Amino acid sequence: MTNTNSGYVALTNFITVTKADGTDPLGDNTSFTPYNKFQNGKHGVVLNKNDSSLRYNYLSFLYQGATRNRSGDNMTSSLILANSEISMRFAIEAVTNKYHVKVETWLMTDAFEQNKQLTEEQWLASSMSYDPESIEIILSSAIDAVGANAPNKVLTHNLVGSLPVTGSLQNR
Repeated sequence: MTNTNSGYVALTNFITVTKADGTDPLGDNTSFTPYNKFQNGKHGVVLNKNDSSLRYNYLSFLYQGATRNRSGDNMTSSLILANSEISMRFAIEAVTNKYHVKVETWLMTDAFEQNKQLTEEQWLASSMSYDPESIEIILSSAIDAVGANAPNKVLTHNLVGSLPVTGSLQNR
């Protein structure tokens, strides 16, 4: 339960970085080793509400939520990190390997435990930019209308019932 008398609301972003197949990048001797779960709310470790074996280590980052790009064909968001050698290696590896990033935003309790999940988003680390002070990892939606392919789906009788024999489908 949050403290309504304190005048503040504690929100924390939790990120989980995985390979495209959903596995952890831990076994690849990468710069993520030994971590791929991070939170930006409290120095130290925060345990997952539903599974206390999931440990989220502190990483100083800003998460800027979803925005639609100018052409309207894709959604993007970004992670902003302080510019350091460790952060640069993290960003380069995430973008080079097209790692997937799950971002959860939680309302925290006074004891800094997860209280209520507000959002959960799935992203693809697609590009990055940097200046002397910060590194920005651009996260894009997993299915890009221009550059990526959507998973193939075959229409079968079990999925949609009887199919027309003419090959002409209409949406009504």
